[in-house]
Amino acid sequence: MNLLLCEPLTPDAFAPFGDVLSADLGQAESANQGTAVRFNWAAALESRRAGAKPNLALFRAEPQSLPFTVTLLERHPHSTQVFLPLVCSRYLVVVAPTLPSGDPDVSKLRAFLCGPGQGINYACGTWHHPMVALDTPADLAMLAWEDGSKGDCEVRPLAEPLQVEAKS
Repeated sequence: MNLLLCEPLTPDAFAPFGDVLSADLGQAESANQGTAVRFNWAAALESRRAGAKPNLALFRAEPQSLPFTVTLLERHPHSTQVFLPLVCSRYLVVVAPTLPSGDPDVSKLRAFLCGPGQGINYACGTWHHPMVALDTPADLAMLAWEDGSKGDCEVRPLAEPLQVEAKS
């Protein structure tokens, strides 16, 4: 079984796959009569289908442990997909670029360890593993544009499972 080591989630490392969302990123401005700070345009949200509607869904993920075995990837070819942790300690994000054929480039898979206060926005068409909570159960808000068709989500099984481990 092939091995993939996790790396910390940073905006630069994740940039080929989408956006990292965190209140300490971007240009801040005072809001709510000075009782808050607002970070505008935190993610590049996109829908490529006129008939799709924004779907704000909640996910409750049961905790898994590392090492974790990845057997499939999915993508949303017509929409970005945002995950914002509501109650979460850490979670795992596994992503891959797309080959010219449209399939995931498994040889360039990357795994990121995400901490509290970090959300992600997958760019349209980014291959990724479904959400994996680590340590404790996690509640996450998800936003994507969907119309209920097969075009909402494509799934590809991996030819060979991949084991994701934390760096020692």
